[in-house]
Amino acid sequence: MEFEVLYRHTDFIAINKPIGIAVHQSEDTEVGLTTRLAAQIGVPRIWLVHRLDKTTSGVLLLALNKKAASLLAEQFALRHIQKTYLALSTGKPIKKQGWVKGDMEKSRRSTWKLIRSHYNPAVTHFCSRSVSPGLRLFVLYPKTGKTHQLRVAMKSLGSPILGDTLYGGASSKRLFLHAWRLKFEYLGQTYFIYAPWDSDWPEAMANLLSGLGIE
Repeated sequence: MEFEVLYRHTDFIAINKPIGIAVHQSEDTEVGLTTRLAAQIGVPRIWLVHRLDKTTSGVLLLALNKKAASLLAEQFALRHIQKTYLALSTGKPIKKQGWVKGDMEKSRRSTWKLIRSHYNPAVTHFCSRSVSPGLRLFVLYPKTGKTHQLRVAMKSLGSPILGDTLYGGASSKRLFLHAWRLKFEYLGQTYFIYAPWDSDWPEAMANLLSGLGIE
């Protein structure tokens, strides 16, 4: 299987990561993502500058040289790169749009939970729209980069992500969380990179996003 290349620059490349692919090599994976992609595009090495969970699809940005890796990783660390995610839920949220803020602490079964303190909070802005009775689309803008941040935020809204049974979501064939867009600046130029969603998502996605004022 070849990765879908969304954009290629002299210094970096963006792909549409499928669900079920880990960004780091694991015990059950003979060849890691970076090695596979390097072989696909014919370069000796590729650098990870951020990560997506194995169960999350969408835009993954990787560097093609050490200097670019340092510059891009620093932008992610400083939160200068704007990330937009899409999610589906069967749960009715306590509010349709707004902010989710709070510290996160470890809970049971390798999960996390949101607590009321704000010493080093996870911060997420979101808006949502009904897809059909019992199904809702969420557009998520994480302002921080905590482990499982979006999954925990959705649970705290009473709308765990569809397929995210670890956090109380309805059972499904997959986790419906997609890294849809990255916006960032590199060497004075602004880049918008979008990853198309796959056929598992509702057919009316474009209309739904347009209805939220998002293109």
